[in-house]
Amino acid sequence: MAKKATKKASKAKAVPKKRSAKPKLLSGGNPQIAKGYGDAPVQAYIAAVPDWRRDVCQQLDAIITKAVPGVKKAVKWNSPFYGRIENSWFLSFHVFTRYVKVAFFNGASLKPQPAGTSKQARVRYYDIHEGELDEKQFTAWVKQASKFPGEKM
Repeated sequence: MAKKATKKASKAKAVPKKRSAKPKLLSGGNPQIAKGYGDAPVQAYIAAVPDWRRDVCQQLDAIITKAVPGVKKAVKWNSPFYGRIENSWFLSFHVFTRYVKVAFFNGASLKPQPAGTSKQARVRYYDIHEGELDEKQFTAWVKQASKFPGEKM
């Protein structure tokens, strides 16, 4: 009987393993960030992005926030999402090894359309390589995209 009590006592004293303060980087350097709503998870995602791609993500977030006052934000599937209404998103972005991919969920309706096509007819992509962010064009796309109904995800 005494041995059983000792085993229970030692189990109760077990200290949970500490989680690393730094998010794990997935393939291509994309940070693994827990799903969450609001600005804080998006900023945690951006802070964990490596090298020049962090600067691009900071610029994207700043442009979107300025162009769409009151924009809703979330991190889902290890990517930031933006929308006018929570759970109704008009764009997201994702980090890859050589570029940052912006997905416009109603991109086929944008003028001019972003060059990257998708298997989904309405979706268009804008791939941003180091030093290639066209802030003026991106801002115009964001303003247009925010006026279309968002995608429920």
